[in-house]
Amino acid sequence: MNFSFLKNPIVRFLVTFGFFYLAWYLLYELILHPWGKLDSAVINNSIYFSSHLLELFGFVTFTSHSETMRTMGIDGTHGLWIGDPCNGIALFSLFSFFILAYPGKWKTKLWFIPAGIISIHLINILRITALCIIVYKKPEYLEFNHTYTFTILVTVYVFLLWLLWAKKISSTKMSGK
Repeated sequence: MNFSFLKNPIVRFLVTFGFFYLAWYLLYELILHPWGKLDSAVINNSIYFSSHLLELFGFVTFTSHSETMRTMGIDGTHGLWIGDPCNGIALFSLFSFFILAYPGKWKTKLWFIPAGIISIHLINILRITALCIIVYKKPEYLEFNHTYTFTILVTVYVFLLWLLWAKKISSTKMSGK
């Protein structure tokens, strides 16, 4: 079998990224998500820091944690239910796979990936905090901001991290020539 097509760095990147994505998808869907501990840990951490951030701004908050009920908010509101798709784990993995698949020094990847994951998690905490304030001030704007505003902002942020890696931090340039 001839694998000479893998000499093209763009093809190699796409194949590597695809391999990581498929492996993660199977691991997450078949083992991690049914187990539930990873999702719960990330959501509980987000709730913890979001509620403390709201309290820092003078709000009185409430939280409710159980296997199926992960809610937090400002007293006097119905709060937010934080589901598994909103915990950021998918973004953590996509970000990591891009960095792993893109050329660059492993030593640099070993600090950039955790730093990127932590920063994405912090952005998600700020998103949850802002959504709680929206529920408190203008609940009719929740759905729009959840669906569009914050989805776009977080996606742009992750894209900028990738761009930072590709243009500034990775010492290798990828070319399909």
